[in-house]
Amino acid sequence: MSVLLVISCVFAILAGLLHVYIFFMESIAWTSPRVRKTFGIASDAEARATRSLAFNQGFYNLFLAIGTFLGVALAFAGNGATGWPLVVFGTASMLAAAVVLLGTGRRYLSTAFIQGSFPLIALLFAFLGSTFGV
Repeated sequence: MSVLLVISCVFAILAGLLHVYIFFMESIAWTSPRVRKTFGIASDAEARATRSLAFNQGFYNLFLAIGTFLGVALAFAGNGATGWPLVVFGTASMLAAAVVLLGTGRRYLSTAFIQGSFPLIALLFAFLGSTFGV
């Protein structure tokens, strides 16, 4: 595997780990004061009212992370024909979610940047590695 593709895998793993953390916040710790503050949830009542929606959304993040981790594992095991499509799909979906978040308002600019940076870097290095093979 080329150096560029290894770098892509590192950033894909970082993106996946971030999305596992997002899963934790949304599906497990949603009503905690720290998570409420992170997501701008004003009260415990609002957190309880939106808990089932956040729970479901958290699992989307977890599934994207798992698919990305599986793709990286397959790519490192020598099965790039299956692994790389999973890595690209997982990270592209993460990046697309960050773009959608950005589209909901300037208030989410920093959150969208955090959510989308690792997947974007992973995709750029995957493209460069598959194009130039260095």
